[in-house]
Amino acid sequence: MKIVFLDACSVGNSDTSAIAALGEYICYNDTTPEQTVERCIDADVIISNKVKLLRPELDALPQLKLICIAATGINNVDLNAAAEKGIPVKNVADYSTDSVAQLTFMLALNLIHQTGYQDNYVKSGQYSHSGLFTNYERPFFELKGKQWGIIGMGHIGRRVAAIATTFGAHVSYFSTSGKNLKAGYPLKKLDDLLSESDLVSIHAPLNEQTRFLINYEKLCLMKPTAFIINVGRGKIIKETDLVRVLRENKLAGAGLDVYEKEPLPAGNQLLSADISDKLILTPHIAWASVEARQRLVNTIAQHIRDFYTI
Repeated sequence: MKIVFLDACSVGNSDTSAIAALGEYICYNDTTPEQTVERCIDADVIISNKVKLLRPELDALPQLKLICIAATGINNVDLNAAAEKGIPVKNVADYSTDSVAQLTFMLALNLIHQTGYQDNYVKSGQYSHSGLFTNYERPFFELKGKQWGIIGMGHIGRRVAAIATTFGAHVSYFSTSGKNLKAGYPLKKLDDLLSESDLVSIHAPLNEQTRFLINYEKLCLMKPTAFIINVGRGKIIKETDLVRVLRENKLAGAGLDVYEKEPLPAGNQLLSADISDKLILTPHIAWASVEARQRLVNTIAQHIRDFYTI
């Protein structure tokens, strides 16, 4: 069995020995569209995170028996073409739930407490020369008793809801699919959720229902004291509209781990100095704890073992 990992950079320095032990294993740090067929021409199993495997590629790979996606999303594969050819496509679900939930709260708490400002206040010497034992210039609020709205109540959304509840927040949610209707929390219409929440976090996939779901009109429904966090997919929030509401002081701040284009292009408006103190930006790392990446790799290995032992 020949196994080819087309973009092993996607799992960082995770231990892939469990995959390598299953056959002839070849991994590439990354692969361009022009290199895909050549590198996979005699592969039995292909592992890919972002490299596209569309009909032209699948037509050119008659030996291919299994596609493993090193992620949860499978929009980089032509599923219809794979099904016609009898090639199973296996993704990995739920491996990063705790990792994403943890980063959600890192963003939330840093936004609420304005940690960047407070850290600089001390390190710059302002605190030492203030004459006060504390600093009242940037008030913050407690999560207890506040309204936390969740967009997308899947596994990650439910984990975030459970943690928010332990802080004493009142959780409600909007279902983007219309399917998660018995999550144990109040279900709201999107407009109501946005207008009533003190903090909104997004945990939804990108699809036709969620693409630019949060635009200028929707953002203007939020309280000027509220925060929004996106750890779902970048194109759920219209970035130019988010920048606009921040500049107009119609929103207190935002935490983003995902972007319309990744990596974030130099010169993007989100990098503007005039709104830097209202934004916390991380480079799509919510899913990528050491433990989550290893669970991902180990599950891929198990998918391959299961396929060949059925």
